Amino acid sequence: MSQNPTTRRQFLRTAAGGVGAAWAMSASSYARVMGANARLNVAYIGVGGIASSQHIPILEQLGAGCTCYTDADESRFGACATRWSEAVGYTDYRRMYDKHMAEIDAVMVGTPDHHHYPATIIAMMEKKHAYTQKPLTHTIWEARQLALAHKKYKVATQMGNQMHATHNLRLTIDYLLGGAIGDLREAHIWTNRPVWPQSRSRPAGEHPVPEGLNWDAWIGPAKMRPFLEREYHPFAWRGWWEFGTGALGDMACHEVDAVYWAMQPGSPSSIELVDGYAFREAESFNQNTSVKFVFPDRGTKRGFDLYWHDGGNKPPRPEELPEGQDLTAEGALYIGTRGKMIAMPNAKSPPKLLPESKHADFGPPPQMIERSEDGHHGEWYRACIGEKPFDHPKGNFAYSGPFTETILLGCIAQRLGGKHEFDGENLRFPNSPEATALISKEYREGWDFRM
Repeated sequence: MSQNPTTRRQFLRTAAGGVGAAWAMSASSYARVMGANARLNVAYIGVGGIASSQHIPILEQLGAGCTCYTDADESRFGACATRWSEAVGYTDYRRMYDKHMAEIDAVMVGTPDHHHYPATIIAMMEKKHAYTQKPLTHTIWEARQLALAHKKYKVATQMGNQMHATHNLRLTIDYLLGGAIGDLREAHIWTNRPVWPQSRSRPAGEHPVPEGLNWDAWIGPAKMRPFLEREYHPFAWRGWWEFGTGALGDMACHEVDAVYWAMQPGSPSSIELVDGYAFREAESFNQNTSVKFVFPDRGTKRGFDLYWHDGGNKPPRPEELPEGQDLTAEGALYIGTRGKMIAMPNAKSPPKLLPESKHADFGPPPQMIERSEDGHHGEWYRACIGEKPFDHPKGNFAYSGPFTETILLGCIAQRLGGKHEFDGENLRFPNSPEATALISKEYREGWDFRM
């Protein structure tokens, strides 16, 4: 990590524009910009993509207003600009925070992965509620920090994991905890991702930066590199180590959620790349891998092995499937001491015990976990406006921080290959300094923020 991190007070003192006058906003002007019926003033960081299709319209419907927003690309301002004509758009969220922090109640962060932590921690240190897309952070150290910040600042937090509140995902947990397959021994999760370019070298050359794109702000805490059309912005960044977390970081926070929530296994004792090639000194995740996570026994909780498969990799076809039926492109297979269960990813359909005759005989499982009355966004919104406790969202950072740590451990296995023992309490690999070095990263000057 950088040797000279920027503290909150240093940032607020030196950010462009000066903090004193910029934050002054009268009650009347606040009400005029917010609107008479708005109950929460949300600053959106990353306005395109899922923010425009889900977060912004859902929060607006719940009653939230907006006075400011950020996207490094001005061409993506429309989702906010058309709704709140008086709201101010920025291409650098540090400038937005400097100018508007006093009028912000909460932030929704929908940037590339490498911006999740700095955009979130700056707001939390000023006691602002935070909703941050999955994976919660870009590194394991950052995930640990946001979990600690949730407890320290007691603001409402939520990782953007929409399936977390769905009935089918929670029904899967009911089956896992209700004895349907006995004690879980293995879980296999697979995805057809990536659907973006991976397993490649950085192209040579550079292109002119498009008008309205703040490339310096887009790069943010990462090392500067030339702009190249269609290589990073707005979508292909996921496959690059400097900016994204590959298929594992993109999808596992959805598809591993049920088993992680059900079992609450803590940190794995080891990670291992069991299929595919490591990319070590390269810059891009490989196209297809399988990673094994070993969760040991913890007290009365039995341990189990978790396998992640991406890029078309899958577990062996269970013989209990009906004849002629194969594994779908994405899915989950749970193997216990008394049976098996299969589920579709993203809770698109209810899970089923195998064989189908056993599913019918077992019947509905006992309800082991409460259902969401508010929905994913509603849980966070109600906590933000004080109708529920700050930790009401079930995907708050106290849960999603450790969960993200586990997911990102798999990314380290994908990068280095081999098997690595892990000490979760101390965030280190006792026998692998190379893996320990990947727990965190260097931050570019001006982007290193911490409590």
